Order: sequence, then C-alpha cells, then structure tokens
Amino acid sequence: MKRRDSEAKTPRPQEDATHAMDKDSSGPTMPKQTTDVDRLVGIRITALRKARGLSQTALGNAVGVTFQQVQKYEKGQNRVGAGRLREIARLLEVPVSAFFEEGETRENAQEDVFGFLSAHGAIELLRAYAQIEDDQMRRDVLALVRSAARVAQNRKAEATPDPA
Repeated sequence: MKRRDSEAKTPRPQEDATHAMDKDSSGPTMPKQTTDVDRLVGIRITALRKARGLSQTALGNAVGVTFQQVQKYEKGQNRVGAGRLREIARLLEVPVSAFFEEGETRENAQEDVFGFLSAHGAIELLRAYAQIEDDQMRRDVLALVRSAARVAQNRKAEATPDPA
C-alpha cells in the first residue's frame, strides 16, 4: 500500500512545539531593531580599539569580518553576536563586561570616559600626553589645554544669543 506524501510523515511533538514558537499570532515578524545597548557596545568597541591603536580593518581581519561590518558595529547599526563580542574582547584585552553597563554609579563614570574617548582626536591626545616624561611639561600641557577649553567655552557663550 502506497502512502501519500501527507501521510508519510507524521509530525512529531517536538516539531510541533518548534513550529508553534516560530508562529507569532501578532502578525508578520518585524526585523530586529538595534537598541541603546547596541550603540553603547559600539561606542566602547570604538574607544577600546583606538586605545589599542587598531584600525577597523585590522580588527575586522582579526575577527573575520570586513571593516564595513566593524563600522556598523561601532555605529550601533548592527548587533554584535556573543561569540564575536567575546573574540573582540579577547583581542582588545578586556573582559566582555567592559562593553556593558555595570551599575548606575559606575555606568555614569564609564559613560563619561567612553564619551570623552570617542571625541575626535582624544585618544591621540592621550597617547601624546602619556609620552611626555617630564612632570613640569605635563602640567604645562594640561594648563594649555585647559586654557584653550576656556577660550572655546567663552566664544561659544558669546555666540549664543540671549533668550531674553
């Protein structure tokens, strides 16, 4: 006796459960959206990569993706998978937890640091500063940078129209 294709395969309970989970009664599935956490991870990858002196190409080659993919990770446009994030952490010599929030007080302090490090030229400035061995010269450089920051703030305040 020949069986029809529909009779030949009786669904197993495991398959039914799997298919039931795939189906969503709310309608068609939407593509996954990146989140603030994805953007935070990207900012931290950028800062830590630059601190190590790696290019996006070098990091990408080391973890098996293109530099364009690294750019997307760093901008928070694409999510970084757990295995790839672990590999990035290993290459950057940091724990995986360095990419995530770890408590309110520490989070705010880390955000400040990572925010500063993501400013254009910040890491290069820190590297150059760290190469200065003379303590007095370091103090002079710091005074110069602080003075330049005050001048910039004053110019910004003068350029902003008075709301009154």
